[in-house]
Amino acid sequence: MRILFIGTGDIGMPSLEWLLGTPKHEVVGVVTQPDKPAGRKLVLTPPEVKVRALAAGLTVLQPPKIRHIVDELKAFEADVAVVVAYGQILPRSVLDVPRLACLNIHASLLPKYRGASAIQAVIRSGDAETGVTIMFMDEGLDTGDILLMDAMPILPSDTGGILHDKLALAAPASLEKALDLIAAGNPPRRPQDHALSSHCGKLKREDGRLDWTRPATEQERLISAYNPWPGTSCLLPDGKPLKIHRATVIEGADACPLPGTLLAADPKAGLIVNCGLGLLRLDEVQAEGGKRLQAADFLRGHSLEVGARLQ
Repeated sequence: MRILFIGTGDIGMPSLEWLLGTPKHEVVGVVTQPDKPAGRKLVLTPPEVKVRALAAGLTVLQPPKIRHIVDELKAFEADVAVVVAYGQILPRSVLDVPRLACLNIHASLLPKYRGASAIQAVIRSGDAETGVTIMFMDEGLDTGDILLMDAMPILPSDTGGILHDKLALAAPASLEKALDLIAAGNPPRRPQDHALSSHCGKLKREDGRLDWTRPATEQERLISAYNPWPGTSCLLPDGKPLKIHRATVIEGADACPLPGTLLAADPKAGLIVNCGLGLLRLDEVQAEGGKRLQAADFLRGHSLEVGARLQ
């Protein structure tokens, strides 16, 4: 089939690579977001999707608004549009362009988590599994009928970054099955139960500010979910920021009454903070302008007193 690929985020790269390599289908064009400034020097940088597509000799379109290029999209004469992490909601005029279907690859099991931060949401909520959903797109945000879903377990060691990469690598197998079903005719369609859905918006850096009044288990999940973006942090007793990259709940531990209190702060005992319920050991941290360090190494260069409070 003739495939129009529409995507921007790195999570779509394995699916694009599979489409470029499979003899089953032909990628006839790529639509991605415009180049954006990146880095400290704000160098105008193309999406990786664009770089790969140009290397493959494909036509790449980068409209600020995809609704403005409907005629150009029709010229590709695509059978199916495959959309993953594009960054815009597609209007009906675009959804009607491909001959057979406009499919979206979504990195969670719908309908529970819709939106841009579904990967972080499943870890933050303590779910046991997640997966890849392939759905027929409509004009809503992740609201279309489901074609298929493939589940995978969430491991205790999974961070937002690790799970992102796992789902990216799993997506091509799901996409292949979905396209086979489309090609065979009369593919299954299962409407979503909208009452079971939640919206997971785009994350901001301030979303990673830790609240020590919350339970330790909740904080541990948040730290894992938001690694590497947007990251989690608190304030040291002197008011300087401290990033938390990894932490562990101390099971069965008693807590003192005041959340944020340091109960241990030396290289041998580690860095242990009281939460609203339970204790959390901060395993890997980073001071402002410093390197990412194991807590023991951090404490050899930073003096913290037991009884002081993190904010």
